[in-house]
Amino acid sequence: MPPIIQIQNLVKSYGTGSNAVHALTGVSLEVHAGEVLVLMGPSGSGKTTLLSIMGGILSASGGSVKIAGREIVGLPDRELPAIRRHNFGFIFQGFNLFPALTAQENVAIMCNLKGTSGHDAQQKAASLLAQVGLDKKLNAYPADLSGGQKQRVAIARALAGDPAIILADEPTAALDSTSGRTVLDILSGLAKQHGRAVVIVTHDPRVLDYCDRIIHIEDGRVTRQEIPTAQEAFA
Repeated sequence: MPPIIQIQNLVKSYGTGSNAVHALTGVSLEVHAGEVLVLMGPSGSGKTTLLSIMGGILSASGGSVKIAGREIVGLPDRELPAIRRHNFGFIFQGFNLFPALTAQENVAIMCNLKGTSGHDAQQKAASLLAQVGLDKKLNAYPADLSGGQKQRVAIARALAGDPAIILADEPTAALDSTSGRTVLDILSGLAKQHGRAVVIVTHDPRVLDYCDRIIHIEDGRVTRQEIPTAQEAFA
């Protein structure tokens, strides 16, 4: 089966000439359905930039990014929102929930953006929250939820529209050990049981127990790829 994400010689630069800053230089990698791929590296190495370009949030300066076989580098900005809606679910460290909306409403609003509205959106939101173990928190506001519960709401929201790809930026960084493992169990299940491609940017060594491959990035380049077998992979 061909990769669902295929990146070749990806470049991202800011500025021009002698003032140019190269965030990514010649990055190539593939992501397959059903796997958990982790991007690791020091702060400022280009991990989040790479994730943002994968998801069509940030434009590339050069190279190729194919999503389900479709080239997105060079597409007009007006076409990118549809690419994001149809292919991706996004999970962020900061949760990004609307504080004035309940858990169910936070998920339902994404269902609206994905094409489901009204009562159907509310039902879909309730079903997604049940999948992440929050069926009893439908009417809770973010302020009344723990960090782990907020992240599970964010995962439920990311699943609206049944995306083939989940992109997660430091999804466990703000969570305690128990909550972090719960979130990782869910993300791993999305790959292994539902065939989604899951890409995680992280510094969290707990992810070792869940990922299939690690891509190490430093100074905007892929320095090595590996299948994790021990904690030294994070050294």
